[in-house]
Amino acid sequence: MIWRSREPRYDVASGISQGARDYQEDAITADFPVGAEAGFVVLADGMGGHAAGDVASKIILTEVFSELKFHFADVVAFEARAPEILRSVADLANETLRQHTRSHPETEGMGATLVVPALVENRLWWISIGDSPLFLFRNGRLTQLNEDHSMAPQIDFMVKSGLMDPQVAANHPDRNCLISVLMGTRIPKIDCPTRPFELKAGDIVVCASDGLQFLTDAQIERVLHKARKARPPKSPSGCWKS
Repeated sequence: MIWRSREPRYDVASGISQGARDYQEDAITADFPVGAEAGFVVLADGMGGHAAGDVASKIILTEVFSELKFHFADVVAFEARAPEILRSVADLANETLRQHTRSHPETEGMGATLVVPALVENRLWWISIGDSPLFLFRNGRLTQLNEDHSMAPQIDFMVKSGLMDPQVAANHPDRNCLISVLMGTRIPKIDCPTRPFELKAGDIVVCASDGLQFLTDAQIERVLHKARKARPPKSPSGCWKS
């Protein structure tokens, strides 16, 4: 399916909140030129404390954004090699982190998650590393498109298998432990599909840091249900929040 509409392709919004901390470790940017048939978002959620987490997320955002901006100058060429390009920009950001920690030993151990949804018409590509979720809201239901590279899925599986009490699982101290993240070392897990996900008119895509998951899916669904009433009904919507 290829759109041939004169209406805007996407309705995009972004926001960021520092929360209770006195420093901001999240970084987000979106690039959707008005009237363009393509665009992308870069979101990085830093880890490592005051200086390091903040630096890591900004390094990753800067490197990934600049590389993707170059590739999106030729959207056809990007789509022909989308998974390869997305993996290469993540590797570049990871290498930049490695070089930074070598030059600044005091930042050893810093890192960040990465999630990059890239849209070409109604086709959604992505790469994600870590636990920052990429949601789809369709027909009133919220589903997570990308993998969760934390201990949470394994703990939830134990609940389904009857090996752990749901209340214990919900408050488990290892629930948010990451099993893959950009730290300048080998990346254990990368979620980067070889084929795009096909969006439908009216879909809402939500790209977020893990802070959004302090809300239940039902709470997020209620917010998105209200929000979609104000959005154009004939084009997919992007809701990029951190």
